[in-house]
Amino acid sequence: MDSDRINSVAQLEALYAAPAQVSVGKELPSLNEHYKKIIAASPFFTIASAGPEGLDCSPRGDDAGFVFVLDDQTLVIPDRRGNNRLDTLKNIVVDPRVALLFLIPGYNETLRVNGQAYLTLDNSLLERYTVNNKKPQTAIVVNIERVYFQCARALKRSNLWDSSLHIDANTLPSAGTLIRSAMEEFDSDAYDEHLEDRQAKTLY
Repeated sequence: MDSDRINSVAQLEALYAAPAQVSVGKELPSLNEHYKKIIAASPFFTIASAGPEGLDCSPRGDDAGFVFVLDDQTLVIPDRRGNNRLDTLKNIVVDPRVALLFLIPGYNETLRVNGQAYLTLDNSLLERYTVNNKKPQTAIVVNIERVYFQCARALKRSNLWDSSLHIDANTLPSAGTLIRSAMEEFDSDAYDEHLEDRQAKTLY
């Protein structure tokens, strides 16, 4: 197997054709009006970060437009209630590099944003994201360095938005079962019984 391993960028690039001009040309150092529309319509994105304990990729979701475009170079993201592991936030404190991938249900293009992030306690920003009288503890500010859309091939191949192919969730492990797979004594039945109600009460 080691003899089949790719060990250099030159070796890798020799296997593939050069990127098309449009693949490179669509990358911008800041948002344009079309890219802003995608962010405004997106209710979900993932954020990748890096820190001393390794890499992390975390989902973020809310009503469409929850990511605030402060200006062409800056995004502001409320940190909604979660599990308090703080993996992404801890990473940002020690290494500001982040990568975001925005998705919109029913739309096959995705938007990729790379930049440098920091956490803020700016009350004027946090107040903007108050829901049910609950203000986020912090917000993530992303200073954009690169932004470009990703073509639709991956989503077309996966048929991600085709509801006829959506799986019955009951055929996969429940949240409680997943926890018990790591913690043998965990009461998965009790956890699952109250999960939906608990999540509804703790979204914000």
